[in-house]
Amino acid sequence: MNIENTQSQMRKGVLEFCILSIIKRGEVYPSDIIEEMKKANLNILEGTLYPLLTRLKNADLLTYRWVESTGGPPRKYFSLTDKGAAFYAELQATWNEMASAVDTLTRNGQVIVKPDNFNQ
Repeated sequence: MNIENTQSQMRKGVLEFCILSIIKRGEVYPSDIIEEMKKANLNILEGTLYPLLTRLKNADLLTYRWVESTGGPPRKYFSLTDKGAAFYAELQATWNEMASAVDTLTRNGQVIVKPDNFNQ
């Protein structure tokens, strides 16, 4: 089995969620997404990002506006639509459930009780 392939599939599985997480914070230019992903050690190429942004826009999860640039062509800035915000909330809930389950399993089933889990 090829570890690089498995790692790549894991990254692809969370790519959309990570990109929407960045856009959720406010209007963003694609190169800013690439830079922020790189800082988080989740490198993404323009050839991967742009088709994904187009797919999300076509699904009415994103919108964009053109902004004139003083040093080149106009720039396209993306933001979440209301539908995109609702979709993101569902992804976040799914991620939280999955991360919790994986964390439980990778700790050999050892359950850790957190203080906020106690009834007062």
